[in-house]
Amino acid sequence: MKRIKQILRDLSLRFGLIAAFMFTSGANANTHLEFHEAASTVMINSLQTQPSNSFLKQLYTRLFFVPLWIDEDSVSSFSQELFRQITQDKTLDTTSKLYQDALRLEQKAQDIYSSNGTLSQKVDLEFKISQLYKGYADYTLYGSINWGAFQDRLYNLKAQGIYAGWVTYRPGFGPLSLLETAAMSGSLSELFAQAAPKEYHYKALQTSLIKYQEMQKSGGWPIIAFKGVLKPGESHDIVPLLRERLRITGDYGRCNSREEYRYDSCLKEAIVHFQKRHGLEDEGIIGTKTMAALNVPIEKRIEQIRLNLDRIKWLHERNAKRHIIINIPAFTLFFEEDNALRLQMEVITGTRKNPTPVFSNTVRTIVLNPHWNVPKSIIQKEMIPKIFRDPHAMAKEKIEIYTGWGPDAEKVRASSVNWGQYRYSKTVPYRFAQTPGYHNALGKVKFLFPNQFSVYMHDTPAKNLFERNVRAFSHGCIRLSKPIELLETFSTFNETIDFEKAQERLKGTRKEFLSLTEKVPVDVVYLTAYVDYDGVLQFRNDIYGYDHMQLQSYRKW
Repeated sequence: MKRIKQILRDLSLRFGLIAAFMFTSGANANTHLEFHEAASTVMINSLQTQPSNSFLKQLYTRLFFVPLWIDEDSVSSFSQELFRQITQDKTLDTTSKLYQDALRLEQKAQDIYSSNGTLSQKVDLEFKISQLYKGYADYTLYGSINWGAFQDRLYNLKAQGIYAGWVTYRPGFGPLSLLETAAMSGSLSELFAQAAPKEYHYKALQTSLIKYQEMQKSGGWPIIAFKGVLKPGESHDIVPLLRERLRITGDYGRCNSREEYRYDSCLKEAIVHFQKRHGLEDEGIIGTKTMAALNVPIEKRIEQIRLNLDRIKWLHERNAKRHIIINIPAFTLFFEEDNALRLQMEVITGTRKNPTPVFSNTVRTIVLNPHWNVPKSIIQKEMIPKIFRDPHAMAKEKIEIYTGWGPDAEKVRASSVNWGQYRYSKTVPYRFAQTPGYHNALGKVKFLFPNQFSVYMHDTPAKNLFERNVRAFSHGCIRLSKPIELLETFSTFNETIDFEKAQERLKGTRKEFLSLTEKVPVDVVYLTAYVDYDGVLQFRNDIYGYDHMQLQSYRKW
């Protein structure tokens, strides 16, 4: 039955292609049919020596060697649509090889048909347009990041004791499947539009790219030479330059100032807006970090936007009612519901030595009053050295040590074990568990989304760290500034959570698991350029150096 369905599908595709590309006019149906049959024969013979995994061989095998881009008297409407798609794509640099190839092939097509070119020339044109399509589809669907080279660089970090992870999710469409579907539907541009990411404010970021490209054509912005600190109320000859710099990027707004050299309220408002957009301290004081951000060349900002557009193409497309997004460089969690922002909070992520991984999963369980089972790496790197210095160190931190993980495991005193033998061993046969309570490293609430990295979201007793602007302090997990608010949010659509009862339980120390009936997908992402829920373009520092690593082998089109 499965085989019969496949045969019927193939026949349907075959007849669909014939209808779409051969019978373009009833009066000349036989002529078109003869031309396409002759072209198909030449194509079959030409591709015989090509390896089976070549794009052309795969494409035309799937399309039964029906030409897509050529007709007898002109290129097909499909070709015209492809040329138009490429030359009108404002994100594509007009000096790029891809853009220039489109212009060159369009001209070549005109030359071939105006001079009554041979069938062989037309089939060669067919293949070249297919290769042009492949390049543009790769650019549009996959972007320019060399993920293999990047994963190799992450693997090389292990030599430094850095275990970084970045899981990608392949886009839903590929060049072959998109073209096959477009051949049946009759529209290439509509399929490209459907294939574009719909989440993470991709379209808005793409619009920002086009705006920045226009700024670049207008000259961008100048570098402002200034060292020191400039505070509101002070005067300086760079003030007019600052006003102009901020007007270019739209940070200055509509405020009118009569002051020429004094740092007045209008300029402060613009500086604060700029600082917020770049994740800086937003008190309006202009210092080294603010000047560094102001002086990043527009070419670098365009490069940064492009890089993050390409990252979004490889993120998990959810299309869910609810969605949690944690952006590592922004140190922020966003809880979406029906594509609108419902809850936002500051978070703490991993240090550069203990980076929070980029991956996706689903929140399934909430734990009240959790134990903290200390990971083996932390036991070896931090806990055992503490025991060497002070045999009572674990007791002071209310960490209990057990002989194993089973229910029959016995509690032992730290001083009764020779820890030297486990300092660098592959295994540690003891479980270190911090008792529940406000002292616990996980705080009072933990949100579990099972994953290969053993990472989760949790409360923290170290609330003071949320006052910092850069919050890379954890061992990889995500610490929440508003864990109770997140618990309450989950309670509004989960019958298993009674928020008032949960609050009462949190006053004690009894551990409790709450299984969710309505689970929520969570995506941990790494976006150093993104558009927020107010439509404002944001930039963040490359805290893990991933921008630099990915740009080292970034593809040029």
